[in-house]
Amino acid sequence: MFVYCIIMNRRDIIIAVDGHSSTGKSTFAKKVAARYGLIYVDTGALYRGVTLAALRAGFGDNLLEIDVEKLKSELLRTDIRFLPSATGGGSELYLNGENIEREIRTLEVAGRVSIFASIPAVREFVDSILKEYGKKRGVVMDGRDIGTVVFPDADLKIFMTADPQVRAMRRYKELVARGEEAHYEDVLSNVIERDYMDENRETAPLRRAEDALFLDNSDMTQEDEMVWIEKIISQRWG
Repeated sequence: MFVYCIIMNRRDIIIAVDGHSSTGKSTFAKKVAARYGLIYVDTGALYRGVTLAALRAGFGDNLLEIDVEKLKSELLRTDIRFLPSATGGGSELYLNGENIEREIRTLEVAGRVSIFASIPAVREFVDSILKEYGKKRGVVMDGRDIGTVVFPDADLKIFMTADPQVRAMRRYKELVARGEEAHYEDVLSNVIERDYMDENRETAPLRRAEDALFLDNSDMTQEDEMVWIEKIISQRWG
């Protein structure tokens, strides 16, 4: 396809996908990366990985009681990186050599990730990893502050959202499909709480960049999203 050829010749571009939790940012970003031959970097997974590492190291989830200096020291000993999937087709997150893809998707980690993500030292740690990927360019990244803080000069910025109840149902179905015990009301409460924490944290709060395109996918399928982005890319680089 003509659009595909154009963007394949733009290996230096960065596409930033920000937005609320459980909007399908990761799935969307992966599809865009695969469609146009770009590298996908899952920033949400990195924050989940840090959260898992912190919980395993004995840090509680009370923000006021977290010893930030001790956490900084722990991060210096923490190796978090993406490695090629053993089954092929993408990459998976490893913590100190251990594949933690399943562990970081639990409700326990999801319910605490916004707490640790609000700590400046944690954001600096994750941002340093992201910027290394960004130096190579030709990437699609999704998160909360990619277009506003990490890469404010990204070539294309997208802000994704959806109705909280729609997002909660999506998340609930994912958990059940993995065989985890979950209750819709708990998931909805978690979604609403994460929105509040993401939007009101002191460091890099979730907000839409002024030049970000708005994508509300409450009533959209993944196919609808791809039609939407293909039109955008065709208009911008066609």
